[in-house]
Amino acid sequence: MNINALQRPASLVEVVCNQLTQLIQGITLKDDRWLPGERSLAEQLGVSRTVVREATKRLEQKGLLEIQHGTGIKVVNRLHRPLNNSLTLLIPDLVERLRQLNQARLSIEPAAAALAAERASKEQVQLMRSIQCQLEKTEDNAATIEADLEWHRAIVDASGNQIFRLILDSFGELGFASRLRTIGRLGKAPAAEQHAMILDAIERRDPEGAASAMRSHISSALNDMDLTSLESHQP
Repeated sequence: MNINALQRPASLVEVVCNQLTQLIQGITLKDDRWLPGERSLAEQLGVSRTVVREATKRLEQKGLLEIQHGTGIKVVNRLHRPLNNSLTLLIPDLVERLRQLNQARLSIEPAAAALAAERASKEQVQLMRSIQCQLEKTEDNAATIEADLEWHRAIVDASGNQIFRLILDSFGELGFASRLRTIGRLGKAPAAEQHAMILDAIERRDPEGAASAMRSHISSALNDMDLTSLESHQP
């Protein structure tokens, strides 16, 4: 029997999802980041508004669209959202989530730092330096943590690996919580010093040195988080 004959034919909603995805992929940062209205999309695609509404809801769940009632349908890049939303359900215990977060970071970020040392452009290195200066000037924990997150994103972007970036973004609020445990307890000085070592290695085009420095940085963060203390205070 032909295997293709056993495959379920695509529903009209799935077809429209594919058509809208192609439309979204053709939109650049210079374009208007909004799709036509629901009525216009229905006429353009030759389907009912109900089909368009269901298709856009599915793409919103995937992180491609944001439906703003009364305003319109905005094109966004939140592809990490489905994984981000599932972390709490997958690992209900906060301590275990934080522990596994750092295990994942130890697998991903040293490799990203090594690739950044090989591939980062002069502009990307300058951006890392700029974010690092911003971090050193911050005066409250929330701003420091956001700068720290942005610095790590810049390194992953410089690695050229989009999957690394997607995974890093998927950590979402968990990444903020882990830094709140470290920067909130010890301040930003340890992170700033470790960042400097990583950046120096990237600028020297030293992949092994960058990976080693990043590995030490994340390992130190895990130790500084003091999960044993956090575990003892959980209900």
